[in-house]
Parts: sequence; structure tokens; C-alpha cells
Amino acid sequence: MDIGLINLSGYMDVFVLILIRVTALFIISPIFARKSVPNILKIGFAMLVALIIMPMMDMSTATKDRTVLQYALLVFNEFSIGVILGFVSYMAFSALYIAGQMIDMQIGFGIVSVIDPQSNIQIPVIANFYYIIAMLMFLNLNGHHILISSIFYSYKVLPIGTAMVSNILINDIVRMFSDMFIIGFKIAAPIVAATFVTNVALGILARTVPQMNIFIVGMPLKIAVGLATLMFVIPMFSIIMDVIVNGMSRDLKTVLEGMIIR
Repeated sequence: MDIGLINLSGYMDVFVLILIRVTALFIISPIFARKSVPNILKIGFAMLVALIIMPMMDMSTATKDRTVLQYALLVFNEFSIGVILGFVSYMAFSALYIAGQMIDMQIGFGIVSVIDPQSNIQIPVIANFYYIIAMLMFLNLNGHHILISSIFYSYKVLPIGTAMVSNILINDIVRMFSDMFIIGFKIAAPIVAATFVTNVALGILARTVPQMNIFIVGMPLKIAVGLATLMFVIPMFSIIMDVIVNGMSRDLKTVLEGMIIR
């Protein structure tokens, strides 16, 4: 249905519902939710996306007469869809935090943390390093296009007021949680294995040369081995990000289809 800007006031209730879903995604999703992105830019871009989506809507069903309570339920419904989409996209990157935490604990960086400006919590140094590289590769792989296209796809399968929580959706989210941990373990596996071999070697050395102070030698040695292994792993990070981005795209579609009323 063709909607001009002059006639937008007649469909303001629908525009607000679309804006809520888009904004809810931008609150949590990677890139858009960063505090380094100005709020005015987030609001303006969300309104632009909502204006683009409006002509695609079926206004005959979207503009039905509703009570205040019914409209409030619609607002909650649209907000929930956007939050779930943002949560799924953010959960894909949480595997990097898990991997970074495991690596830091193994090489001795566990006591060193930095503040993440997005979540306002302390995160490991290696996890923050991984996250910065992941964001750059995410943009290079057009991952932000996947997030925006997921909003458009959501209105194709979930028009306004048609989403619901089902057992299929819950099972999909639980599976994504397990996949997040598995991917994190796989990312950290090379460095964890290298430090494990180093610990075994230090243990053998402590038994054969008891005069040596293993605690003084072991800490810098594990850091050196961990960082050296990290240098060999970084070139393969593009493959890791390709798996994460493709998995995020697949999971976004899966979650949307899991909220369809059957």
C-alpha cells in the first residue's frame, strides 16, 4: 500500500509499533547497541528503517480498531520480537567472551580485566581483543546487513500481533546456548591445549630439577606460549567469523519461524 509522508499521521499507531520492534533490536544487537554510537544516530536510523518498512505493511489488518489494553499488548509483543532478535545476534558473539575467559585463565590474564562500554561489566583482555577483531570482520562480511534484513524478514513471517512463544522457540534458544559454548570451546582449544602441554612440561621439569623455582619460570613461559599460539590462530579468525555470521543468520530465521502461530 502506497503511504506518503503527508498521510503518515493517519497510520501513526502502526508506525509506532514498527519503530518499537526496530528499536528493540538496536538496543541489544552488535554494532548498533555500542555506546560509542550516538543515540541520535540510533533513533534516526530506526525511524528511517521503520519508514521504509511501512509501505510493505498490509494496512487493512494493521489498522484495526483496538482498545488501549489491546494496543499495549501489541507494543509488548513487538518489543519482545525485537529483543529476541537482538539477543540471538548478541549471543552469537558471546562465544568470543567464553573463549577469551578460558584463554585468560590458562595463560594468567584472569586477574586483568577491562570495562566493556556496551555491557558495563569487566571482561577479559583476550575476550575484548577477540571482540574488536570480530566487530571489524563482522562489518567486512556485511553482518550489519543481515541484522537489518532480519527485521524486514520478520514482517514477512510475523506481521503485527501474530507472534507467540512456543516450545519450538524455547528449544531453539536452548540449542543456541549450547552452540555458543561449543563454539567458544573450539575457539579457545588451540591455546588451551598449548598451555596444557606447557603445564605438563613444567610439572616434569619440577620433578627432575627441584632446585628450579617453577612458579617464577612458569608464569612468563605460559604467557609467551599463549601469545605465540594466539599469533598463529589469528589468521584463521576469518573462518571463525564466517561460521559465526552464517550461524547468526540461520538462527535469526529459525527463531522467527519458531514464533509463528500454528
